Amino acid sequence: MLKTMTLKKTISTKPFKSLWKDTFKSSVITSVVCVLFASQLSYAADAPPSPVEVDTVTEISLAATADLMGTVHSRSYVNITASVNGRLEWLQEPGVMVAKGDVLAKMDLLPLQLKQAEQKAQIKRASINSQYFNNELKRLQKLKKTNSTSQFQLDQTKSQYELAQADSEIANLKLQQIEDQLQRATVKAPFDGVVTERVVRAGTDISRSDVLLKLLDTKHLEVRLYVPVKYLTYVRKGLELNLQAIGQKISTKVTSVIPNTDPRSQTFEVRIQIPEHLNEFWTAGQLVKVTVPIQGAHPSLTIHRDALILRKEGIFVVKVDDENKAHRLLVKVGKGTLDRVTILGDLQRGDKVAIRGAERLKEGQSVLVQ
Repeated sequence: MLKTMTLKKTISTKPFKSLWKDTFKSSVITSVVCVLFASQLSYAADAPPSPVEVDTVTEISLAATADLMGTVHSRSYVNITASVNGRLEWLQEPGVMVAKGDVLAKMDLLPLQLKQAEQKAQIKRASINSQYFNNELKRLQKLKKTNSTSQFQLDQTKSQYELAQADSEIANLKLQQIEDQLQRATVKAPFDGVVTERVVRAGTDISRSDVLLKLLDTKHLEVRLYVPVKYLTYVRKGLELNLQAIGQKISTKVTSVIPNTDPRSQTFEVRIQIPEHLNEFWTAGQLVKVTVPIQGAHPSLTIHRDALILRKEGIFVVKVDDENKAHRLLVKVGKGTLDRVTILGDLQRGDKVAIRGAERLKEGQSVLVQ
């Protein structure tokens, strides 16, 4: 009888003890969580302000874009001609970098030098002839005062003197032409560049229009891009485009748009000048990726790319309020440019977001804007 009562008592009190233990554990866990949360808030409130750099949320009109391939060209790639007839004595080697005014080719100067000497003799002869008729004209003018000569003879001598003067002027002009040929017989570089090809060899007899070599300007480069004509509305002179090649990214403006459509490819040409600091990375003939707009632009909120914090839970930004308190916000990222991206989230135009020092900030922590 006693054993039975003890067993019943044991059976009847066990569930209550288990319930009490579970309730006690739950209370303890809840207390610990509250303490941790309170301590975190206290830490965020009591922590010293962390230095951060901020950027302003701005509204920019960004359009849908497409990546097209353009080609780098030199703005000056010319054929160097002889300019005079004769025999070529010396020619610059391919691959040599030359400065403006450096000698590229030399012609045999002896035939021109002989012509120069002959023409100087002709000038001397014309000068002597002109001086003779000048003296004769003065003598006849004195005789005419005493009627010792005829008017016909005086007029004839005056005409001969004027013809001698004209012959002297013609001889001087011919000498200038020969001297110009002598000067052009030494071919000089019209700009800084590199010799890319040598067409003829030294010792060859050539005419003035023959191509001697090819000179490429390596400093002034441009990208030539062929864009489908259906995007002509969205590409204009002065439009800023993004270019990328061999790890180098730049944003520069369209130099010129040539609205002459190729009937086969249905494309028009766009030219973009390249900054000179890229000459050591980019060269003529190289392919460059160019991002061009293919739709109209729509205003969107944008932030600097450095403000994005990538986590498994999503992409966050840290907003800095007017009291310099940090607030972590979840955002969605859209299209962008080289340094800015469009975002969707609890942000407005003019808000401040941290772009440096935001990764370790706690919710509500004070910051020091630098």
